[in-house]
Amino acid sequence: MVQEDGFREEVGPTELYDPIIRTEIKRAAVWIGMTAFVVGFVWLAQPLLLIMGGLVLAAMFDGGARLLGRVLPIPRSIRLTIVVLAVFGFMYWTFIFTGSELAAQAASLQAIVEAQIESIGNRIAAAGFNISAEDVKGFGTQILNSVGRVTEAVSSVVGTVTNMAMMLVLAIFIAAEPRMYERGVAWMLPLAEREHFYVTAAKMGNVLRRLMAGRLLGMAVEGFGTWILLSLGGVPMAALLGVLTGLLAFLPNIGAIVSGALIILVGFSAGVDVGLYAIFVYFVVQMVDGYLIVPMVAKRAVDLAPALVLGAQILLGALFGILGLALADPIIAMIKVALERQSERNEARAIREGP
Repeated sequence: MVQEDGFREEVGPTELYDPIIRTEIKRAAVWIGMTAFVVGFVWLAQPLLLIMGGLVLAAMFDGGARLLGRVLPIPRSIRLTIVVLAVFGFMYWTFIFTGSELAAQAASLQAIVEAQIESIGNRIAAAGFNISAEDVKGFGTQILNSVGRVTEAVSSVVGTVTNMAMMLVLAIFIAAEPRMYERGVAWMLPLAEREHFYVTAAKMGNVLRRLMAGRLLGMAVEGFGTWILLSLGGVPMAALLGVLTGLLAFLPNIGAIVSGALIILVGFSAGVDVGLYAIFVYFVVQMVDGYLIVPMVAKRAVDLAPALVLGAQILLGALFGILGLALADPIIAMIKVALERQSERNEARAIREGP
């Protein structure tokens, strides 16, 4: 190529005409791009999980607005406002009216649990096993630490409040205009893929609403049921144990194990009879949730194998901390819906094309 001043452009060393070299460069570019994607995903894991948490909360707000619409024929914006105000009102009531009582009980909970673990270690050592009380305490600490790698942003109180505030604001914006964001994502897809995306997104939203409805119902039943039954039996710190049981009920499998251990340890701190009653309360509450609420609500929404959920919780908890642990169930449910939709699409394509 000759420029205006007469200079002639010549072939340089970076010109590649060999098709084999071009193909290899394209392959290398794909691998480099995949590596950059994985690194970026790990680097941005915390923000992505916050966005996922906002989507889950938005599904809960939307489900509440839909449920309220069955009894109040008013515009959706007003119903959504009522749901959001009710959520903030419940949070205000929890912190203001029960905060002082729960804070006082939480101050002595750690001491009671440590004393009970030390007592268990002493009994094991007295039975002839070569295990000391310090070994049992260290083993318990390792179990709690293995549940998830809690990052600095999540482990601190300020970080937790900030993350919750960000998810709540994000959820409110998404729940207010869900179709706008759905169309925005679809706009970035080819026209041929948009109908499939809309149907998949609708099914994911339906599954999330049902799953979270079952989860909230289970949390309420476990929390208030544990609180009332433990109070009737004279178990110490019944209010705190009820609140912790309700919150931990959001985490299937792992939450029940942790709350059960706390209930039993605190129960036996007040005597053998109270400890046996605490075990009875724990099993009654878990049976009501596991054999009544979950089959009635959650199983109809998405049938997830318990081992699959537990495995996802362990994996996401180890990788992303408590936030990954809390969102493992919704993430697995959405992945399952996407895979089922793709399977249906492949089956329909195979039928059209024939053998």
